[in-house]
Amino acid sequence: MSTITTRIFAILLAAVLVAVFGSAAGARTSASKAKQSVRPTIVLVHGAWADGSSWINVTRDLQRDNYSVAVPPNPLRGLAADAASIAAYLSTISGPIVLVGHSYGGAVITNAALGNDQVKGLVYVDAFIPAQHDTLVSLTQPGSCFAAPPPTVLDFVPIPSAPAGVADAYVKPSRFPGCFANGLPKSEGAALAATQRPLATNAFTEESGVPAWASIPSWDVIGTQDHTITPASQLAMANRANAHITKIDAPHLSMLSDPHAVAKVIEQATEATS
Repeated sequence: MSTITTRIFAILLAAVLVAVFGSAAGARTSASKAKQSVRPTIVLVHGAWADGSSWINVTRDLQRDNYSVAVPPNPLRGLAADAASIAAYLSTISGPIVLVGHSYGGAVITNAALGNDQVKGLVYVDAFIPAQHDTLVSLTQPGSCFAAPPPTVLDFVPIPSAPAGVADAYVKPSRFPGCFANGLPKSEGAALAATQRPLATNAFTEESGVPAWASIPSWDVIGTQDHTITPASQLAMANRANAHITKIDAPHLSMLSDPHAVAKVIEQATEATS
């Protein structure tokens, strides 16, 4: 092979190598950047005596800021069953997740996220943040509207074919506005009371499992006018979970009374985990 031919061959070979390996490196870099730029899906879990519509204003805020949002139904059939239902829903989502729970929904997400590597952050909103073996009863402190004899706060309706001693619990309409909806117009409180979904009574005493917050970063929004879960107990639970805490002047239903403030914290958590 002549010197000129050898040089031409070397130049062509070098060009091929640059094209192949340079393209592969570029593809890896592009894939890495794409992976890093994927925003988590925000999953909002409602609490007891509510449904997904309680998140409507927060959902609007998040979607307006181009976040992907999902609001699956929380069955309200008991902590173990509800956590399993939400965990099953999470398993259908591709990519990272920020999981948000309001009130009783906080206990649900604490259990549902355990062992799911896709859940990058937990956000609690006026919520229970249980440790292992905690129950809703044990976490309800004096000063809560539920720290009273159950028949004075709740109405009970039989559940056909339910285990003995398990019934559906409804908050008495006369107690609902002051307990849940202080800070909202009276007409809205009355409407929420009329449309509430019941919580099965086994949810009150079922023990929480190993908490997901022990291995997943968490944030907490505490409404300082909360009559359902006292601000002091919320703060104690948040500190125990080492959560990033934001206090707002809001009632238990802060996602309805102050949706922008709640959405802002959720976005902060989402950006911090992206």
